Amino acid sequence: MKGSIFIFSNGDLKRKQNTIYFEGDKGIKKFIPIENTNELHLFGEVTINKEILEFLSKNEIVLHFYNYYGYYVGTYYPREHYNSGFMILKQAENYIDREKRLNLAKKFVFGASENIKKVLNYYNSRNINLEQIISKIDNLKELIPLQNDIDQLMAIEGNIREIYYNAFDYIVDDENFSMDERTKRPPKNRMNALISFGNSLLYTTILSEIYKTHLDPRIGFLHATNFRRFTLNLDVSEIFKPILVDRVIFHILNKGMIKPTDFDQKLGGLYLKESGRKVFIEKFEERLSTTIKHRKIGKDVSYRRLIRLELYKIEKHLMGEYQYEPFVSEW
Repeated sequence: MKGSIFIFSNGDLKRKQNTIYFEGDKGIKKFIPIENTNELHLFGEVTINKEILEFLSKNEIVLHFYNYYGYYVGTYYPREHYNSGFMILKQAENYIDREKRLNLAKKFVFGASENIKKVLNYYNSRNINLEQIISKIDNLKELIPLQNDIDQLMAIEGNIREIYYNAFDYIVDDENFSMDERTKRPPKNRMNALISFGNSLLYTTILSEIYKTHLDPRIGFLHATNFRRFTLNLDVSEIFKPILVDRVIFHILNKGMIKPTDFDQKLGGLYLKESGRKVFIEKFEERLSTTIKHRKIGKDVSYRRLIRLELYKIEKHLMGEYQYEPFVSEW
């Protein structure tokens, strides 16, 4: 199965014969097998040219760019090989129709809230008392079907996450990683820095999976389709954040894999150093490759594959084959 390649060093990315070649400024020389690569993540200052872009397009490899602080800034999205006019029209139809859009948006929020509860129940069963937080989320979850517009729905989703974040300090009992409140641009503490970095990885992972389907990433339903480049990946990420990003954060912090020394304070915010990014990426990739028993398919599938299956379900919903139901973890 094709995987992800992460490049942290500065250097040049070139085509050499029939493969990708990276030459770093620290004497690094590395061949990247084209047949094993699904996407490239560039964290360093990397020089590319037209030849390598043509080569990546031909081999359907997506290129993600991150800034100096390790946060996502953009994607080279090759010419869509699977995109279809029919599916774009169906996405637009379901976006423009108020009821159809609201129906799909509610599914994303419901899936997110259910997987949030799964995470909380997991730790609650391990002698961390989260009953009150779970009860509050249950009460808010009942309001999801009653919302009449997207803004109201987004407000409910925001309230659910705000209550959910109150559980982080109980799950990770370490004052060096206290949650306090959710801050993004820039993240004000270490926990926020981890959440932002993990979410960026998830956004790009889902974007790469969308590329392998007939869907257009520019047309989402919960997040407004406007001048933002991509929105569908943001919609789908809501479902998977709790069980992919948050579980990885809790694991690496409770195991002491990332320390306060793995962060830098710059421009009024805290950011992961390269050492911390590498640990996070390793565990995130491990999580994506972890397999679970899929109750409908009847066989083991990886979490990365689950993301693709979720996108296929959305396709079938848009084509009117059946009503979309979001993935909810069983544990």
